[in-house]
Amino acid sequence: MATTSKALFRGAATTTTTTLLYTVPASTTTVVTDIVVTNTAGSAGTFTISLNDVSIATTVSVGAYDSTVIPLKQVLATTQTIKGGASATTINLHISGVEIS
Repeated sequence: MATTSKALFRGAATTTTTTLLYTVPASTTTVVTDIVVTNTAGSAGTFTISLNDVSIATTVSVGAYDSTVIPLKQVLATTQTIKGGASATTINLHISGVEIS
């Protein structure tokens, strides 16, 4: 059984809160370990994240030039997904985890 730490998603959010960010590969279990949200704009924004269509953060505010850290240990099975988005593309998402295959 191989265990690989990896970035599950890193990049600018879209303004569609149901954008697919990650899908667990075949024959794999993924543990989502951390989500860091950064706002590079001079005004506050919001973000939404769901794990397998269950919201873990809905329209959460992140201040101007600020960051929000969500430490968690959530298990996703094969084909399950992470979706999310934000109020502006100046919101960046950094989602880390471990894939077990």
